[in-house]
Amino acid sequence: MSQQPDAMHDLIQQCLKGDQSAFSALYDQCSPLIYRLCYGVLMNRQDAEDVMQEAFVYAFKNLRRYDASKASFKTWLYTIALSRCRNMYRRGRPFNLFGLLSSDLPAPRWEAPEVRLADRTAKDTIESALTTLTPRLREAIILRYGHGLTFREMAEVLGCPQKTAESRVRLAHEQLKRQLQPVSEHLVDELVGVEW
Repeated sequence: MSQQPDAMHDLIQQCLKGDQSAFSALYDQCSPLIYRLCYGVLMNRQDAEDVMQEAFVYAFKNLRRYDASKASFKTWLYTIALSRCRNMYRRGRPFNLFGLLSSDLPAPRWEAPEVRLADRTAKDTIESALTTLTPRLREAIILRYGHGLTFREMAEVLGCPQKTAESRVRLAHEQLKRQLQPVSEHLVDELVGVEW
């Protein structure tokens, strides 16, 4: 969704007039980012595709309700998609962040068996720690580290004050750090690339 706000506004206006090519252009621009969000939350390609489609169907049917004075179009779409993701994992789908964040772990320098075992142990420990987070804390981690949203943008998507978004990220970071302390005090800092 790299278009300038005026261009996005024009595209939305064309959609509101029923221009099918505008709907297609809007979908083409926004779908990669929304798919990435859905996949980051659900960690399942098929579920992510299904939820993304549901989100766009809802967004297009309710496009007249979008109010640019209240939120950016990106934020509005993120909110819709995240709501659909929540519905999916409320129905019992497992919530797995490990695949989203594990790529930040450093690769072993050599292929010695003990190095591979240590790497696998660290990954297993991180995966286990991530599953201890509440859904609200996991969402905050995904939006912050998986999508690079600012705390203000996170607050809009999550429907909470900015300080609450900041607090959720901080709480998730602290909880992960406590969970991972037996393995390494600094593993979370390395994983997310920040220190509080």
